[in-house]
Amino acid sequence: MILAINVGNTNITVGCIDRTQTYFVERISTQLNKTELEYAITLKNIMELYQISASLVEGGIVSSVVPPLSETIRQSAMKIIGRDVKLVGPGVKNGLNIQIDNPAQLGSNMVVDAVGAMESYQLPIIIIDMGTATSISVINQKGCYVGGVIMPGLNSALEFLAIRTSQLPKISLEAPQHTIGKNTVSCMQSGAVYGTASMLDGMIDRITAELGEPATVVSTGRLARFISPYCRHSITYDDSLMLRGLLSIYEKNRNTGRKGDRT
Repeated sequence: MILAINVGNTNITVGCIDRTQTYFVERISTQLNKTELEYAITLKNIMELYQISASLVEGGIVSSVVPPLSETIRQSAMKIIGRDVKLVGPGVKNGLNIQIDNPAQLGSNMVVDAVGAMESYQLPIIIIDMGTATSISVINQKGCYVGGVIMPGLNSALEFLAIRTSQLPKISLEAPQHTIGKNTVSCMQSGAVYGTASMLDGMIDRITAELGEPATVVSTGRLARFISPYCRHSITYDDSLMLRGLLSIYEKNRNTGRKGDRT
């Protein structure tokens, strides 16, 4: 069993996983001002909640799109499990054939999603990750990461509307009964849910046209479970995709370590 952590701009996903099962998946708020010790206490409390002893955890791995927190989270995890915790990035093998202009620019979250998807789903694959941003990754029939799409996230867009307009309120994320809204809230909910679902359907159509064949479509991220059911394409929601990708990368690097790490 390993401790797997993905640091996103809004939430940090934490889980324990091995090849037999995912023991838990939890999310905590990303806070730049929290210290290494504060994050360590949070991780300890989560593991205790699920009755998982640190002695059962052989190691850990972190992926992060928030550079100021990357090492803080890595060190906090090491405090709890007392073992090596790897950080996805340069020098860490992922086994992915990345065919974009500058592979170093590919976000670690998109790398990890792709690694996890390739182990579980039939090629080609379209991966939709819905968080602060909505990202789409594309893996072709040969198993190559050929590119993707990055769009504003759903909550980010809704927050922008509430901030930059005088009369549009903050709303809850739920689908109205009808596409054609009859009041401000239902109009915004329709745009948020049905509009986002239609956008994803349209992007899937365009991507499969470029690929020249149908693709397996997988969604993940905290918002995907709200939107995927309203898409017209068949989309598999996979909450553990990121954790499985992290597990795979951990295993590829099991016998490597960083100077100064505790083992």
